[in-house]
Amino acid sequence: MNQKEKALAFAALHRKGDPVVLYNIWDAGSAKAVAEAGAKALATGSWSVAAAHGFGDGEKVPMAWLAYVSRLIVASTELPVSVDFEGAYSEDPATGAANVSRILDVGAIGINFEDQVVGKGGVHAVEKQAARIRAIREMADRRGIPLFINARTDLFLQEGDETRHAGLVDEAIGRGRAFAEAGANGFFVPWLVDEGLIAKVCAASNLPVNIMMRPAAPDLKSLARAGVARISYGPGPYRAMMEKLKAAATEIYSPR
Repeated sequence: MNQKEKALAFAALHRKGDPVVLYNIWDAGSAKAVAEAGAKALATGSWSVAAAHGFGDGEKVPMAWLAYVSRLIVASTELPVSVDFEGAYSEDPATGAANVSRILDVGAIGINFEDQVVGKGGVHAVEKQAARIRAIREMADRRGIPLFINARTDLFLQEGDETRHAGLVDEAIGRGRAFAEAGANGFFVPWLVDEGLIAKVCAASNLPVNIMMRPAAPDLKSLARAGVARISYGPGPYRAMMEKLKAAATEIYSPR
């Protein structure tokens, strides 16, 4: 498949109630392993890519480095590859779109694009975030690539008290609708784990909804039943692999 065909195939995997499962990767080696396990598509996680290469999260990975790692991942597989591009390395819509174009240059067909103000806290005003999404969509359209923009809201992630998440749902739904109108293809609500609230977001969203797995989240079948169309794992796979590596090394260096 060429890049356009991969983008269309990736979009088609997002089905409400029959979610695509993305076990997030961080380099060409992890990409190959997950692909060989039977994945239908691949997606990086920004935290994992940063940690694997000695950087902190939050756009600390130099953009040229991220583009290079993404190129290696794309070259290692025939599967569609989506890149977690955080806040596109700029608050300015035009600059952010130009940065995303560099990710298209390496063959990726999707991005995660978040509304948090990277490095400063809080989230962008919905109008500003919509303008940023619109600029990315227009750039991709000019290039003739149906880029899958997975628009992420950090409303729930930034509210550590999960008992307050219900009070954020209406605002999140409003953001999702604005993002859809601006040209987003998916709506990512990390840290939302209440099955009833997830179902409410899915019912109200005209975009496929992405939930991130973590210990407190419902299982895969429950998420599918709630109407989720995409399930990702964030930094979980990287952390699990590092724990296994550490345990194996400990058996060698500090045997019982």
